[in-house]
Amino acid sequence: MKTKRRGKVVRYNKWGYIFLIPFTAAFVIFQLIPLITTIYNSFFENYMSGLNQIGPTFVGLDNYKSLFSSGDIWTYAKNTMIMWIMCFIPQIVLSLLLGSWFSDVQLRLRGSRFFKAVIYLPNLIMASAFAMLFFTLFSDNGPINSLLMQIGFIDEPYKFLSHTWSARGLIAFMNCLMWFGNTTILLMAGMMGIDTSLFEAAQVDGANSRQVFWRITMPLLRPILVYVMITSLIGGLQLFDVPQILTNGTGAPMRSTMTLIMYLNKHLYSKNYGMAGALSVVLFIISAVLSLIVFRMVGSESRGEAKKWKKAKTTTK
Repeated sequence: MKTKRRGKVVRYNKWGYIFLIPFTAAFVIFQLIPLITTIYNSFFENYMSGLNQIGPTFVGLDNYKSLFSSGDIWTYAKNTMIMWIMCFIPQIVLSLLLGSWFSDVQLRLRGSRFFKAVIYLPNLIMASAFAMLFFTLFSDNGPINSLLMQIGFIDEPYKFLSHTWSARGLIAFMNCLMWFGNTTILLMAGMMGIDTSLFEAAQVDGANSRQVFWRITMPLLRPILVYVMITSLIGGLQLFDVPQILTNGTGAPMRSTMTLIMYLNKHLYSKNYGMAGALSVVLFIISAVLSLIVFRMVGSESRGEAKKWKKAKTTTK
């Protein structure tokens, strides 16, 4: 009987491995092989000089040395992080606020399904269409400048894309509008998974809504917050389409909106595959290190909360 049962288990496991084959094949072909190829190309000199192909010639770490010696990578990394912070802080605040409203049963909001769909709609719009829309709205002769002059707020058109912080703020605002709906859905799903008896017990003990949010909702929502922060950080480091279209690839004004991926695209456009590979490897390392830092910081806080809960249980017993 045991051998028959083991045979059945093996047969069922076989189907699990079969269903994993498409994912494994797609991962190897579209992710693992390109990653290995990129790392391999980063050690070679390989670029176009006019119509002549130079290389590939093995140069070791020379591409990395020239990448860091120029200093441009630090400027573009700073631009990328500034625009990500300007986007992420209002995005997470707005998503937490909307998620707590929609998941609160006591509020009994009408038409919540409609508003959830409306919130998520900007995420379905292509970034190119979104960028062209904002380029038209905030142009020198666009509707925003016309409205501001009509109400007397400004006397002449304000050049949004010619000033550093207005251009950065516009890009951050666009990304916030595009992605806050997705963040809201994720956080709301985490809030709805919390046991309602915890909120009822807190209300019986006399806790107000602010205390319930910070003492119950936020600690139990921490795993979802870790996921949101890491995915948002990786997406911020890969910021490309909106500033590329909005500034026509120049990173204007004065390269203050030039991101790391736009810098990478310039190397790919000039067919300098060695420098592009080196920059891709550096981006991969930066993303991995920052994600690990976020995971460790938030994970250590969650472990501290778990220890407090265990101590509280032991003392009550």
